[in-house]
Amino acid sequence: MRREHLVLPNQDGTMAKDSLFGDLPPPVTAQPIPRTPAPGPERGEVAPSVPSNLSSSTASKRSVADDDSHAGKRVRFKPITMEATGEQVVEAMSKIASHIGNPGKFPKASKLALQLLQSGSVTSATADPFFSVLKAAMTRPSYAIDAALRRDYKTLFSEVHERLECFSAAHQAQIAVWEFWALVGNDFMTDDTYVFSKASGRVRQAIEELPEATDEEKMFEECEEKVKGEPVEQAPLGMVVEDVEESDPFGLSAFLPKRSKKEERLKKKLEEEAAAKRAHEEAGRLLRERREALFQCLKLAADQYRHTWAQTIIDILVRHAFDNRVKFSTSHQTAIEKLWASVRDQQIRRKQGKSTTGKLDVTSFERLQEQYSRETISIRRGVGQGGGRSAETWLG
Repeated sequence: MRREHLVLPNQDGTMAKDSLFGDLPPPVTAQPIPRTPAPGPERGEVAPSVPSNLSSSTASKRSVADDDSHAGKRVRFKPITMEATGEQVVEAMSKIASHIGNPGKFPKASKLALQLLQSGSVTSATADPFFSVLKAAMTRPSYAIDAALRRDYKTLFSEVHERLECFSAAHQAQIAVWEFWALVGNDFMTDDTYVFSKASGRVRQAIEELPEATDEEKMFEECEEKVKGEPVEQAPLGMVVEDVEESDPFGLSAFLPKRSKKEERLKKKLEEEAAAKRAHEEAGRLLRERREALFQCLKLAADQYRHTWAQTIIDILVRHAFDNRVKFSTSHQTAIEKLWASVRDQQIRRKQGKSTTGKLDVTSFERLQEQYSRETISIRRGVGQGGGRSAETWLG
């Protein structure tokens, strides 16, 4: 096999004659390109600064990097939720109670009270100070049905109703009376038939549960209405049972001879009588407030009598109150009788085809019924208009 030897070029770049690249020309060396100097500014002149894309991009990158470094070093605070102590909660409730009775401040104060309810701050331990908040809000129950405040009242007492277990039995009974103002009364100011009917049923049930008003209660309510708005001074109970801490502020009772058993029994009896009297007075006051709240609900329902869909519901409600009017005070009985007379008059007008305004209110059905009642229709085959037998051929 024939072997060929590869001969490299000489040091001067030429090829040997007997080499493989002997017939090739010598390699061309690259000539340096002469640089022409750029026209510079003359002496005394300052060269204008031309913005460089490279420098601007570098500066922008540097600014972004600086922003990132600052963002990385920026201090971030984590939200910290601190639970309020019992004393702070009670103090907040007392501040709310001092402002919530003002109609101008009620929207804001009610929202703060709502936050306490939703945060779980209202417990059996803090129910008493929060009840003071509700009591201040219901100083004038008529505020609960005011057009500007009734939405906030309804929201607040709806949340209170969900947490009734936190309150005592006496507080629950009082809250139930306030709910007739804040919840049931506002439900009558709606255009929803279901809500209106449900509120009416609740009022009917509450009227059914009322006891009959006694002569003593009627006389007391009449006197209370006469002196309404005037400060009432409570009469002394005859013998006031003083508290131990108030009667012995220096703690000297231990050095005095102890009371006899007879005196102890007398003291205990007086305390029981005073407690029973306070309970009886509280029950009477609560019953009077319940009657007043139910009567106001009747008036609110009757105000919606202009709506056709509410008339039947109001008729049933007012008739039920009229049948149980002996359970109300004398002034309430008179008002309920007038209310029932007005409703009965509206019923008669509807039967006569008149609306609540006194004008004839005829529906399309009644109009067609009146028209067809004047048509002459034969029982035989003459069934044309006016009995003219014009349809006899068609009927065959």
